[in-house]
Amino acid sequence: MSFLSSVFSEGSENRQINENTIFNKVGDLVYLEFKNLKKYDNILTHCFTTRLGGVSEGECTSLNLSFNRKDNKENILKNYRIIADAIGVDFDKIVLSNQVHDNKIRVVHSADAGKGLVAESDIIGFDGLSTNETGIPLVTFYADCVPVLMLDPVKKAITAVHSGWKSTVKNISYEALMLMKDTYGSNFEDIQVAIGPSICKDCFEVDFDVYNCFLHKFNWCKKYTDFRAGKYHIDLQRIIKQVLVEAGVPENNVVISDICTKCNNDVFFSYRGDNGKTGSLAAIMMLK
Repeated sequence: MSFLSSVFSEGSENRQINENTIFNKVGDLVYLEFKNLKKYDNILTHCFTTRLGGVSEGECTSLNLSFNRKDNKENILKNYRIIADAIGVDFDKIVLSNQVHDNKIRVVHSADAGKGLVAESDIIGFDGLSTNETGIPLVTFYADCVPVLMLDPVKKAITAVHSGWKSTVKNISYEALMLMKDTYGSNFEDIQVAIGPSICKDCFEVDFDVYNCFLHKFNWCKKYTDFRAGKYHIDLQRIIKQVLVEAGVPENNVVISDICTKCNNDVFFSYRGDNGKTGSLAAIMMLK
């Protein structure tokens, strides 16, 4: 049993695990919120799910939210209803991403409401979703990759990106900033960013070919890399944070959850922790 699992077993409805995250427990359902985004409850609904509190079985036990896993559609739809009811978003308007480990981000409009869940979708090949329209819940998926959630409370716009190692090298978080600037007129100093639960530096071990990709893109990444027992250990979260800060987002506006999905794979789905047999977590963001 991980530390997080032991905390939830104590039965508390709300628990602050660290200074940046709040875990909420509603019956068996557990999801988290980020404190810097929570300050804007008047304009934003958001959450990051755990694997706890759904109806899926087997390797997807229990709150799997991806249709690309070994799970049946009926259970996945039930899981969406559970989380939608808990956080207060409209099930029928949920928009799903379709991720390919690239750096493309789709701007979502009201005409896209429901795509991927209750309506056919043309949102294909996008690792991020963005909107400045209210009432449209955006969903991106994770199982060790890094969730990067952005809110501009001034221009009232949101962007969520899925930043696995390939998307990180392709600088998807910087692409998200530029999209917000170009599309909504966002000023980087106004943007709040939450970097969610994902694989930690100790657990993300790779060979030289992957490390070399980072080195070519970010010549400063050595300070976020350790070499141990023939493997390179890379801190994806802090590389992403440095990219954002160098672009002009104030350091205090970028928070890292410091929660590892693999270390806590009894609470979170983890591709590495579950040896590829796993479900998918989701980040959900909606402007009110």
